[in-house]
Amino acid sequence: MKPERIVSANAIDDKTLMVKFTNLEIKKYDISKLLDNPMFAALRNPGVFRSFKVEPGGYGLVWNEDIDISEYELWQNGISLTDEEIERYIGSIHHVAH
Repeated sequence: MKPERIVSANAIDDKTLMVKFTNLEIKKYDISKLLDNPMFAALRNPGVFRSFKVEPGGYGLVWNEDIDISEYELWQNGISLTDEEIERYIGSIHHVAH
């Protein structure tokens, strides 16, 4: 089965992404395990971590030309959220944004 593509993504704290896929499933993905890899070390900085964009076509999240995470990785290793978790995170995203 090929992975779903990314529709949107938000940082819900300094190490966790909330990613919405084309099938409308929402998963959270903790980048902590990636931070030991020198390629991802810059993401330890919260400002850098929050500066990603969704790659055109939804094939991944991109920070710069050296740092990206594929939709496959986010789909396979992300954790599906319950409706209750989604509501809580969406509320906190809006709260932080203001």
